[in-house]
Amino acid sequence: MEIAHELSLWNLLINTDWLSKLVIGLLLIFSVFSWGIIFYKMKLLYSVQRSSEKFIEKFRQSNSLFQLAADIDPQTKEPTERMFLAAIREWRLSTSGKTLRRNSLDDRIIKVLQITLDEENQSLQKSLPFLATVSSTAPFIGLFGTVWGIMTAFQAIANTKQTSLAVVAPGISEALFATALGLVAAIPAAYFYNHLNARLGNYIGMLERFGEQFMVILSRHFDKTLQSE
Repeated sequence: MEIAHELSLWNLLINTDWLSKLVIGLLLIFSVFSWGIIFYKMKLLYSVQRSSEKFIEKFRQSNSLFQLAADIDPQTKEPTERMFLAAIREWRLSTSGKTLRRNSLDDRIIKVLQITLDEENQSLQKSLPFLATVSSTAPFIGLFGTVWGIMTAFQAIANTKQTSLAVVAPGISEALFATALGLVAAIPAAYFYNHLNARLGNYIGMLERFGEQFMVILSRHFDKTLQSE
């Protein structure tokens, strides 16, 4: 019972040396920051996907793209609305008082859509590399703590010249705790990094399809213009 009391989690954290405290603290920080990023990104991706779906539905039902653009806040942060406004802005600038070939206008708008899409993708990707870093480095940091804990156990044996459980248990406990903490930090980071990247890829695919729909509407506009001439 005395050994069990000495090996409680609190005593383990208090009685470890400075290097073990550094390893444990670093892994705890990694874990806390990882979960913060996970919850934030899950909420963000859910929010932007819902808002984009709503806007795309309004876009499909709209009779006037210019009126739809006028109803959008110019400072909007919603990715689909930003793509749409950028394309409409380029459409107006390229056709204002100019005779522009259809292919030239198509190329300009496609570039604007792609640039805006890349900006949104880069923005949504922020902080995800941290999860990849944690998933790849946390097990090795934990392994370092494990090796150090085993070395501590052997040092205790050498100092006391005894191999009783009371002598080796603290060092072995530190080693196992560091291993477990490394896995606790790495496994969720690895899983959610892949999960969030997959969800982000699906969302970017939805934005790309929206851009293609916009280009279809632009094509119809040119067809109507040619028929009226």
